[in-house]
Order: sequence, then structure tokens, then C-alpha cells
Amino acid sequence: MLVPVAREKLEELRKRIEEKENLLVAFSGGVDSGFLLTVAHEVLGEKVTAVTIDSELFPRRELKHVKSFLTHRGITHKIVQFGWQRNEAFVRNPHNRCYYCKKYFSQILKEIAAEGGITTIAEGVTASDLAKHRPGIVASKEKGIWHPLAEVGITKTEVRQIAKEIGLPFWDKPSNPCLATRIAYGERITVEELEKIEKAEDCLKDMGFKQVRVRLHHGGIARIEVGKEEIEIFFDTKMLEDICGKLKTLGFHYVTLDLEGYRSGSMDPYQNRPI
Repeated sequence: MLVPVAREKLEELRKRIEEKENLLVAFSGGVDSGFLLTVAHEVLGEKVTAVTIDSELFPRRELKHVKSFLTHRGITHKIVQFGWQRNEAFVRNPHNRCYYCKKYFSQILKEIAAEGGITTIAEGVTASDLAKHRPGIVASKEKGIWHPLAEVGITKTEVRQIAKEIGLPFWDKPSNPCLATRIAYGERITVEELEKIEKAEDCLKDMGFKQVRVRLHHGGIARIEVGKEEIEIFFDTKMLEDICGKLKTLGFHYVTLDLEGYRSGSMDPYQNRPI
């Protein structure tokens, strides 16, 4: 059962979506955008279009999930290619790389919306995201992208609670943002590195790990993050040897385990201060 506050926020979200003539929702396959898309489709029906921006930054597992979900829901969907390599400011991978990526990303969404006569573009940014280092949100706001979840004050925790209540099948799915977030700032983003990271994470997921990040640092160092409850799996010497061997085969020079476990934004400088 939803607590009254969450239910009130859901009703307010529905009201604000209902005011729109039509809507384009940027759908990444994650819980936040999946929840927004589901509610929008319930309210506006065929007036909603989902758009997924595809590139080497987007894991193949996620794209497969996106296609499967939207096929079963019958939601109009477009997959558009994203030529991020042409954006040198992003490729250099500065601390605000997400700003340059999202600015380009948002422009693509605006062009698609204009072609389809769609008046509003929305993303699944939550109220929780506004309290974090999110330069991409700044860029999307500059481009006029609507953030209805944040607007009505829905947090990430509430998204999962409400998503479960309304029957979103992947309400408890672990977050899985753009693969560039795994590369240490200042290290150039290349197709080769992205593919290496994706294969390494797929390898760990195939072994049964749920929440996984393989962070790439200078010198070919792989820093593995998994959920704290999964760290004890690494106590198995055979498992350690297996993981190390597979990741080195992919091209990593050193394979390490982060003893703090998975945490969002661990590449950000403020996250790595001594505790």
C-alpha cells in the first residue's frame, strides 16, 4: 500500500501530464524513465512516444530490455543513433562531461519532437537527482526538457514504491547509467574502452552478480564494485582467479575489488575523500 504522500504525488503527476497535448518521453530502460513512461501512457495513451538514444554508451542488455518492454506495452517507440564521438568536449571526459553529452542528447530529442509535432519532452529526473552532482540536468533544463517527477517532488525511493504498486515489472531493477560513467575523469572515452567495460560487467552479471560496476582507471586498472551483500562472494579463491583471468583477457592490466562496495557517483572527487 502506498503511503498518502506518495499517492498524492502520483495523482499530481497524472494531473500535470494530462494537461499536455502530447508527450515525448526519453526512455533509457531504467526504473525512473520506465515509471514516467508508464504513467504518461496510462494518461495520454497514443499521444505518448518513447525515444531511446542508442550508441556504444548504452549497454546491449539494456537495449534488449527496452525493446521487450515496449513491444509488450504497445507504446510507440523510436530508437535513434547518437554520434557522441563527434563531440570532442565529451570525449575528453572532463568532470562535467555529462553536460556536453546531455546538451547534444537533448537537441536530438528536440529535433525528433519537432518532426512529430510533439510539444513537450520529458525525462525521468527525480527530486533525489537534484541533490547530486548532475551537470546533465543543467543542460537538459537549458534545452527546455521537462522533469515532471522532480517537479512534483517524487524521490527515487518513491519511484520504486509507486512503480511496484502500479505493476511496473522492473520496479526493483538496479540502476545502470551510461557506460562513460565507468571511466575516470580525464581518460579519453573510446569505443574500445566502452566495449571492454561492457563485456567485463556482462561477465560478472553472468556469474550472478546483480549490482555491478567495473570502473576503469589510468593504467588499465579495473576497479570492481558490487553490492555490499555480494562482496563475500569474492572470498572464494577460485572465483577470484576466474574473474581476474576473464577481465585480463579483455585487456585490463590490473583487477581490483573496491571494499566499500557499489555506490553511485564513486568517480566524483567528493565521493573519494577519506572517511
